[in-house]
Amino acid sequence: MPAASAAPAGRRRFGGVTLGALLGTLLGLAACAPQAPRPAFIGVAPPIGGQPVLPGPVGPQRMGMLLPLSGPQAPLGQAMLNAGTMALFDESQSGIELAPRDTGGTPNGAAAAARAAIADGARILVGPLTSAEVAAVAGPAQAAGVPVLAFTNDQQRAGNGVWVLGITPDQQVRRVVAAAAARGARTFALGAPDNDFGRALANGLRGATADLGLPPPSIALHPANAEPAMAASGARVSGGRADAVLIGESGERARRFAATWLSEAQAAGSTPRLMGTALWLSDPTLGREPALVDAWFAGPDGRARARFEARYRDAFRETPPRVAATAYDAAAIATRALRSGETVGAITGGGSFAGADGPVLLLPDGRTQRGLAIYAVSPGSEPQLVEQAPVPTGAGS
Repeated sequence: MPAASAAPAGRRRFGGVTLGALLGTLLGLAACAPQAPRPAFIGVAPPIGGQPVLPGPVGPQRMGMLLPLSGPQAPLGQAMLNAGTMALFDESQSGIELAPRDTGGTPNGAAAAARAAIADGARILVGPLTSAEVAAVAGPAQAAGVPVLAFTNDQQRAGNGVWVLGITPDQQVRRVVAAAAARGARTFALGAPDNDFGRALANGLRGATADLGLPPPSIALHPANAEPAMAASGARVSGGRADAVLIGESGERARRFAATWLSEAQAAGSTPRLMGTALWLSDPTLGREPALVDAWFAGPDGRARARFEARYRDAFRETPPRVAATAYDAAAIATRALRSGETVGAITGGGSFAGADGPVLLLPDGRTQRGLAIYAVSPGSEPQLVEQAPVPTGAGS
């Protein structure tokens, strides 16, 4: 597929390329990537400013982007491809090609896509989406010495050349616990379902309180289908008079769990601070439950996210899904690595990267630190900002 070219003045431009040309290229990529024996490329992005990095004798540097471009998650894959293209152009890069490969949304498809991208010269892999797909990709990538910037938030996949770019439960817990401790909370409790997410929250809470020199938290995990009010009553018995309670539920289950815990705690003479997770950010119904009003949770930097969403809507005429910001960050970091010739791990070594969801810092072991803001549930539709997102420093990781 040829590189994008200029078009008549007066049309929306993206790094020297018109919106129409960019959209046409993207639609072609989505259509041809699953079937073609070799990937279709976006081509060499023109320089926006500064000195262009010219391709060497072996041609442009190539990043493989592993996406679900077919199957039920194809619309999500297209949105992530859109975001990756934005990142490529924003990084002002000549000599870089973005090569999308279809995973079909399965581990086997992801492994095949990774092998094909590596065989075609990809020096960095961006994606895939899920934890199971990342596990399938890690082996071929490590064998080839190709780093992976994955979209998953499963911290267990980090390491051996794989960086986890999703906002992990551990990051969320550490941020909200630190904020609550700074306001005087000393004892913490957790009520969460007994699944991978709940166990990750539990591990994060244990680590956060230990790092802050606080007493060990009370952990109560309940069956995922347990009645929320009963689960809250059982968890509160072990939680006692905790200063702050982390709730690992969302939606209606979170409302019922919070109402029971707070009612029983106040009857016993205490009023703990209720806390939640970033899943609460997109749920405007939580404020309907009085017990959850002013409950805290950590989430992405709203200012950075708003800027990214406005630019995405301007280019593609739709609001991006939340994971599109992660795809943007991964593709931007990959582009910087290819441009500079540095390793992926060294890209943020001198400081955090200003990503679409706020500042992000890559750690040597494959984990990331993100600057997360603190929000409070509001009776209105939008959560209220309590603390701005700090710049991550690598300390306390």
